[in-house]
Amino acid sequence: MATVLVTGGGGFLGRRVVELLLEQGHTVRFLARGQYPEVEALGAVGLQVDLRDAAAVRDACEGVDVVHHVASKAGYWGSRADFEAINVQGTQHIIDAAVYHGVRQLIYTSTPSVVGYATDTAGVEHAPYPDRWESLYGETKALAEQRVLAANGAALREGGALATVSLRPHLIIGPRDTNLLPRVVERARQGRLAIVGPGDNVVDITYVDNAAWAHLDASEALTGPDAACAGNAYFITNGEPVALWPWVNEFLQSVGVAPVRRRVSLGVASALGGVMEWAWRTFGLSGEPRMTRFLAAALARSHWYSLQPAISDLGYTVRVPFDEGTARTVAWFRDAAEGEPAA
Repeated sequence: MATVLVTGGGGFLGRRVVELLLEQGHTVRFLARGQYPEVEALGAVGLQVDLRDAAAVRDACEGVDVVHHVASKAGYWGSRADFEAINVQGTQHIIDAAVYHGVRQLIYTSTPSVVGYATDTAGVEHAPYPDRWESLYGETKALAEQRVLAANGAALREGGALATVSLRPHLIIGPRDTNLLPRVVERARQGRLAIVGPGDNVVDITYVDNAAWAHLDASEALTGPDAACAGNAYFITNGEPVALWPWVNEFLQSVGVAPVRRRVSLGVASALGGVMEWAWRTFGLSGEPRMTRFLAAALARSHWYSLQPAISDLGYTVRVPFDEGTARTVAWFRDAAEGEPAA
């Protein structure tokens, strides 16, 4: 058994990674900016650490064998300084701490946003980074991913070498999600959600257990810097791409919300997003714009990926089929709406 550190261990995906590691008998500590007594009650040691604090990150990595770097600043809007400080510099602090303390493995949680949604993507195994990004999230996650992959084989201070791998789970759903589907449902309730484009785009969606298991599969496969997966990035999904908008409408109806009927073309949504981005940047408006060019493309284009590299190199398998994952997510939403414990 290993001593494992999970950054973002109090969050949606990070907590599930913590739970699976504990079930396997590992010693687990996790980093978070807040306190998560419910996660500590499971047996993990929680540390309140900001990724921007290099000294604190280095201290947290002492005695650690494996790091799952799940934490990041997510979202499609915010300041460049914040995205860079957390996603890029924070990741560099993790790499530096791993080298300093002799961590054997670094598994990085990336995102398909690093390659963007400028064009339809159907079943690709690999995709190049774009020349430019339309979101700071995708850009800074890509820069961080490149640093992680470049660190594969880095000499550790006390001998040996660091092994790294990057995982790109796509559109994660499941119980305890406080970001993706809750925002979709709330917008639909308010009548602020519209189908962008023809509405026939196909996307990959990933149930949280599968995204979490991918991290453990990667750790198992990452036997050293010369392993087949070392220094590489992998798309992680449920392997069952779906037509996005019919699935969204079915989900909305399952949780008691009217389906989306209003439509807007990709061109109009993209133009509106560009205007909103300009207004928010120019006038320093609070919150986030309802639409951006990045969001318009993500909602209108097809983006699904081949699992073959992850299956071949990581030994990744889908543990929870998509229909079952969707049913579990619907049940959690219903329980939360009724005031039941969201477990």
